[in-house]
Amino acid sequence: MKVPYFDLQARLRPLRPQLDAAIARTLDNCSFCLGPDVAKFEADFAQWCEAKHSIAFNSGTSALHVAMQMLGVDPGAEVITTPFTFIATSWAIVYLGGKPVFADIDEATMNLDPKLLGRAFTARTKAVLPVHLYGHPFDLDPILAECKKRNIPLVEDTAQAHGARYRGKQVGTFGVMSGYSFYPGKNIGACGEGGALVTNDDAFALRAKSIREHGSSTRYYHDEIGYNYRMEGLQGAVLGVQLPHLTAWNTRRRAIAHRYHELLKGTPLRLPVEAAGCESVYHLYVVRHAARDKLKAHLEAAGIGSALHYPHPLHLQKCFASLGYQPGDFPVAERAARECLSLPIYPELTDAQVELVASAVKSFQDW
Repeated sequence: MKVPYFDLQARLRPLRPQLDAAIARTLDNCSFCLGPDVAKFEADFAQWCEAKHSIAFNSGTSALHVAMQMLGVDPGAEVITTPFTFIATSWAIVYLGGKPVFADIDEATMNLDPKLLGRAFTARTKAVLPVHLYGHPFDLDPILAECKKRNIPLVEDTAQAHGARYRGKQVGTFGVMSGYSFYPGKNIGACGEGGALVTNDDAFALRAKSIREHGSSTRYYHDEIGYNYRMEGLQGAVLGVQLPHLTAWNTRRRAIAHRYHELLKGTPLRLPVEAAGCESVYHLYVVRHAARDKLKAHLEAAGIGSALHYPHPLHLQKCFASLGYQPGDFPVAERAARECLSLPIYPELTDAQVELVASAVKSFQDW
């Protein structure tokens, strides 16, 4: 039996009648840009996030881009972030001419290390933008304390952490804003691209709605530079069908992760951890080992899918060469990039498949 790394068809198949009906309704209404399905999803998602406002975007990247714009990021501005994540986090900064300033990650969680944050602040720092990586919350209390000390806003990149909790409170509600992604592979995904900006600030919410629609709150009158960042009506309909299932999907992801923990305990792998006070939603289940590439090949030969998140840290990307970073600047992130391997984890994965994956991992001899 083969186990795919991800099976999107398995997620959508049981929802097909509801999805077909929702898409048909959008087609009948011809509500293709924003519209009632998007508006309903915005309201429902804000409530699900335990937040006041959710503003839908065409991608999570766009949501973060607008967040950075509203905080005044411009040429010469700096934003502190992590070098170990998907590059979209830093795109939100550089699109405005800002400079990503990286700080290394924590060895255990692979999130931004709060102990290293203080030295990254300068007089040009406009914001701090960490990522709740793989669905695990970053350590919010000390990061918030560092930001408060300097009166610098915190924006949460929650693209991978829909529903994760920190000390009982849902992430995405600690900073001034947060950005979510609904890329198809996320814990809840659009049939295409999608994103949201979540905030409890009325002024940010109102301005974000204007910026996503060409900087206009009244048609043909443009108050500031804006973009065509509207969510499509079809995506709002699709996401609206999925949202009621998200909590159960996250619960299943956690159960699969805990089963992996049990089955892989005692192997030479570094397994994911759940830090005290944190509740991960396991967007990814990432193990680590120095023989990562050989292990990946071994799994592929056994019919087990796997993936790399992320094999090349941001500070060493060619597009950021002008920032002047060198190999060795962030050794923990560089080591994680060499060792990380994502095993299959999605709600439709059966117990038998989980055991098959673990068995294939444990049969690897070349540790």
